[in-house]
This record gives sequence, structure tokens and C-alpha cells, in this order.
Amino acid sequence: MKIDLREFARSQPAPRSSSQPASSQPADIQADLCIIGAGIAGISIARSLLGSGLKVVLLESGGVDHEPAVQALTAGDSIGFDYYPLIDSRLRMFGGTTAIWGGRVAMLDDIDFHPRDWVPDSGWPFPIATLLPWYDRARQALDLSAASLDESLFEQLGLQAPAFDPEWLRVAFWQFDRMPHRYGLHRCADLIADPDTTIVLHATATHIQADPDGRRIHHVEVADVSGARATVQARRFVLAAGGIDNPRLLLASRDVVPTGLGNGHDLVGRYFMEHPHARGGRVRFKRPWSSLDTLMVRKALGGERFVPCFRPGEALQRRAGILNTSFALGVRQHPDQRMQLAVRLYQAAKHSLAPTRANRSLWQSLKRSLHFLQRHTDPLRPWLLDRLDRRGIYAVVRAEQAPNPASRVQLGSECDALGVPRADLDWQLSDLDKRSVRVLMEAFDRELRRLDLGHVELPEWLLDEGRPWRIDPLVSGHPIGGYHHIGTTRMASDAGKGVVDAEGRVFGLANLYVAGSSVFPTSGWANPTLTLLALSLRLAEHLSQALRDECRPIELDRQRVA
Repeated sequence: MKIDLREFARSQPAPRSSSQPASSQPADIQADLCIIGAGIAGISIARSLLGSGLKVVLLESGGVDHEPAVQALTAGDSIGFDYYPLIDSRLRMFGGTTAIWGGRVAMLDDIDFHPRDWVPDSGWPFPIATLLPWYDRARQALDLSAASLDESLFEQLGLQAPAFDPEWLRVAFWQFDRMPHRYGLHRCADLIADPDTTIVLHATATHIQADPDGRRIHHVEVADVSGARATVQARRFVLAAGGIDNPRLLLASRDVVPTGLGNGHDLVGRYFMEHPHARGGRVRFKRPWSSLDTLMVRKALGGERFVPCFRPGEALQRRAGILNTSFALGVRQHPDQRMQLAVRLYQAAKHSLAPTRANRSLWQSLKRSLHFLQRHTDPLRPWLLDRLDRRGIYAVVRAEQAPNPASRVQLGSECDALGVPRADLDWQLSDLDKRSVRVLMEAFDRELRRLDLGHVELPEWLLDEGRPWRIDPLVSGHPIGGYHHIGTTRMASDAGKGVVDAEGRVFGLANLYVAGSSVFPTSGWANPTLTLLALSLRLAEHLSQALRDECRPIELDRQRVA
């Protein structure tokens, strides 16, 4: 069922005495499992438990659509490398930022899970094989085929695969979810109808209350900007509020553990990673038409869209000591040009209009029109623009960022309207991030020359040793990064290296888990959606079994008793 905290609070008895210890007060809502955050991770965990007989409460900070007063709770300061305004960096509404998600999905690579001695603090606590069955289920949840997203897809698309040396350069493909706002409340009738699932809207978690010994969570305090408040008690809790608000809430819940929950080793909030965007260089093809038709044009197969991108081969990564960075080819204005009027108007409208349902529908319509135009004019459009030099063919970089403990989310000095300290983001890039892009572009140039296809003109910023990164407003509609908040509650094999274990449980707390891309130890080349969905489905099975085991009566060994 679905309830709204604003209405629920009015129906409750008068507030209890504050002199009564919080851990002994009866909760307003009780459940087997409490999930904080109704984004793709939280919704997927709740959906996986349908029919299990377990009582699940799914808390959402916002409502069904964008609300300025609720969205204002996300505001904070960016005190490191330039980043998007934090108030615009994620959405507080049912479905979360998936409401404006572009649908791009891909798997991480095997090398992303291994410790790499040239990438400090790399390595997951399990190999990719552990996650492969869950990747399959994640694709099924998004109604995607199990197509091989490597060079073998070229043949299925009716194309000749480029003869790149796989030790130097690999081609991968993105798939795209075709259903806009798949995780909106209007698409979650199964959760609403389930008698064991309770969705609570306008329920912002403001405090996670630990027991006096700091080893278990007793309840979560929730509130709304209207003044409504309640407590939720459960046997287990999942924090699925995103890579900025997950560490923010753990750090702010410091009445029992002064440094914050799960922060015994000062790791909560550290290792913030993005997929920083950049212009990797201009590509000069000798035969642009045929090259563009193979290496850039969006292709369709069985009603699905596929877009190629490029990344370094594993041999090059190991030999040169670089990250698993990626890029795609796109027609872009030249870096010294003024942004075109139509683009300026579109960007102004996009960033000035609130992400309401009506405005999101408008945005989706524009995207569909653009995709239609590309399908029916490419490769003519990019070929002609490049030939006339009105625009150029450029490498649009979506880089892997190396784990960096100095790149972090921490608590600011100001509080939001509910009294929770706001987040400060200190985003820091490293020399390895930039060097990986340069080596990758040099490898692409080498392969183009070897195959007599053309060459790459590297930009000055990549060759400038004193410049850590360059944000280029003309290279992408999202010129800084992918709005991917990764790594701030990282997964590890022991508490000295991370915040959660291989199952997602917070070290030192028996019943608190974290879900989402904040648990990734490394960011890899691929955007995080498919991986965080796979991890969430895996966590849901673990929780189901653990909660059932807690309720199962202990069977005595009769022979030992006798």
C-alpha cells in the first residue's frame, strides 16, 4: 500500500515524552525490512521481496513528482574541482534520478573487479563471475536482450568489425532502456497492491538510531518539510539514498558513535568517484563516410538501440598502467566556437525548468526527435558537417576515475530545513585520470594510422602537464560528468579498507546495509546503473534468506539431547 507521511502523522497520537529513551519508545511503523530511498536500488529490492511474506517499508523523501521544497534538501557546497550544483545533482521523488535517466546500460569488465597494482585501492571483494547471474537478471528487469556487447555485435548489426588490435583497443556497445521513467510510481502498481509492502512518501530519513552499544540499528527517524515526523523500526535496514546522501546520513547519525555510523576507519564519504567528461581529440578520417557508418552511427537490432564506444585493451592497461577509460565518437562544435543559439536556448531551458512530469515529457519528446533525426540522417549529417568544417568529429571521453581518498563527501557547517547537516563535496581528480585519457587517445591514433583510416589530433589540455583536467561546455550536454556518484561507502573484504562487506552490510553493524553505486570500490568504464541493479537484486536475495533464517525455529539435535 501507499501512504503519505503528511497525512499519516496527523492520524497518530500526540508526541511521546522526550524523557523516554528513544530505543525503548514504540515505533510508529514496524516492519521486517526498512528501505531508505525509492530509487532504482530501493525499488528493485522491495520488488524482489514481493510474495515472500516479509513486511517491507519503502521510504521516499519526496512525492510522486518534483517539489521545490523537498528538492532543496539536496543543496550543499562543492568545495573541490568544479561540479554541478549539488541541488541539481540528484532528484528527491519516487523513482529518484531515473526520472531523467537516459537509459544507457553496460556491464563492467572483468579487469574492473581485480586489484590492479597500478591503481591504488582497486579491487572488489569478489570476481565478476559472482555478479554475472545478477547481470542477467538486471537485463531482464529492464526488458533488455542478452546480446554480446563486444566486437561480435558488429556481425549481428550487419557491419564489418574494425580490425583494431585487441591488446590496444576494444570496442564495446551500450544498450538503452526503452521505457521512460520505468521506476515512477505509476509503474509500481505491484508494490502498491502488495499487502506486505508499505510505500511511505514525503518521508525523509533524518537520523539512523543505533542501540546504545552501537552494534545494531533500532529505528530510523523520518520527517517532512511540512513538519510531519515518525519513526520506523525494523529487523534490518537498507540505506539506498545515493552516493551523496548515503554517507551524509551515516556521518550525521553520530549520537552513539561520534564519528558517524560505519566510520570507525574514517572511510565513510571518501573515494567519491565520477565518470568525468572531456574532449579527447579531433578525429580525421581518410574515408569519413564508411568510418562513421561503422564507428559512430546508432544501430537498431530487435527494437533495441546500440551505440559503439571504445576503451583500452587489458594488455595496454597493464603495460601503460592506465585506467579503463572510454570514449565515443560524436559531431561537436570546435572548442574555440561560440555555442550555437539553438543549443544555448535548449541548455537554458533544460537547466531553468524544474524537472516536473510535464517538463520531463517535453525533454523526452526532444530526445526522441533527436534520435529519429540521427537514425534517418546519419552518417550524412556528421559527414557533411565535418566536411564543411562547421563541426568536427571528436572523441567524447567518459573516463574512469581512480579511487582517491581525498575525493570525498563530508558534512558542511549548515543544516537543511529538517536539521540534517548539508553535504560538502570535495571532488578531486588525479594525474592518473588524465594520463589514462592521453594514452588511450594515442592508442586510438596508432590504430587509425596502422589501418590507414586516419589519425587523431590531441588537444592542448592533454599535453599540458600543469593542467589536471579541462571541462569543455561544447563537448556534451553534461560537460562535467555523468551525474554518477560512486564509491563513498565502498565495499571491501575487511573494515580497514571499506565501509561495507561483500554483501553490502556495514562493518560493525549487524542489521544495516547499503545499496547503490556508493558501494563500488572502483568506477570502471561503464555507467553504473546495470551494476547497481545487479548488486541490489543480489542483496535482496541475501536479505530474504537472512530474515527467513531469523524467524526459523531452531531444530534440536535429538541424538545429542538424548
